[in-house]
Amino acid sequence: MVLAVDIGNTNVVVGCFDKGEIRFVERLSTNKNSTALEYAVLIKTVLELNSIHVQDFEGGIISSVVPSVTNRVKEAMEKITGKEVLVVGPGVKTGLKIKLDNPSQLGSDRVADAVAATNIYPCPLIIIDMGTATTVSVVDDDKNFIGGMIMPGLMVSMEALSSKTSQLPQISLDAPKKAIGRNTADCIRSGLVYGNASAIDGLIGSIEQELGEKCTVISTGGLAKIVTPLCKREIIEDDKLLLKGLMIIYEKNI
Repeated sequence: MVLAVDIGNTNVVVGCFDKGEIRFVERLSTNKNSTALEYAVLIKTVLELNSIHVQDFEGGIISSVVPSVTNRVKEAMEKITGKEVLVVGPGVKTGLKIKLDNPSQLGSDRVADAVAATNIYPCPLIIIDMGTATTVSVVDDDKNFIGGMIMPGLMVSMEALSSKTSQLPQISLDAPKKAIGRNTADCIRSGLVYGNASAIDGLIGSIEQELGEKCTVISTGGLAKIVTPLCKREIIEDDKLLLKGLMIIYEKNI
């Protein structure tokens, strides 16, 4: 059994896989001030709640886009499992061919997403990961990661709208019941969610036009389940895509 953790700007996603199967997925808040011990307590609690025995772990793997937190979580995982933990980054075998101006700038979360997608779904691929930022990754017919797009995520847009205006409140981010809002909260909610859905539809169209062919489109991330159902394009939801990628990367490096 392997402990897998994805450290994002908003959430730390904790999961584990055993014999090719993901046993559970849980989310913790990312706290840049938490110590290694505090993360160890949180992760151990998650494992206990999911009836996972720490002595069964053979190792661990981390994907992180928050460098200041990476080493503390790595130390926490090693404290819990007593095993060495792999961090996705330079020198780690992924099998992904990255055709970017500077491949080292590609975030490990997008690497893991692409590794999973190229092993599961037919290429060419568009991978949309909706978290703090919404990232769009493009993989061509030859399984080359050729680029993509980054735009503000739903929560970032909502916080910016609230902080930069005098009368617009911060709201809960739920799927709107209708496109046309009848009060301020519903108007904001509809604008954010339908706006993002329309943006994603448009981005897919632009990418397919540039490639000259249809793509398999996959959505993942904590906010995908809110936006994806409102998109007009055919999109496969896979909320475990990143952990599947970590599972494949771990197997390539043991």
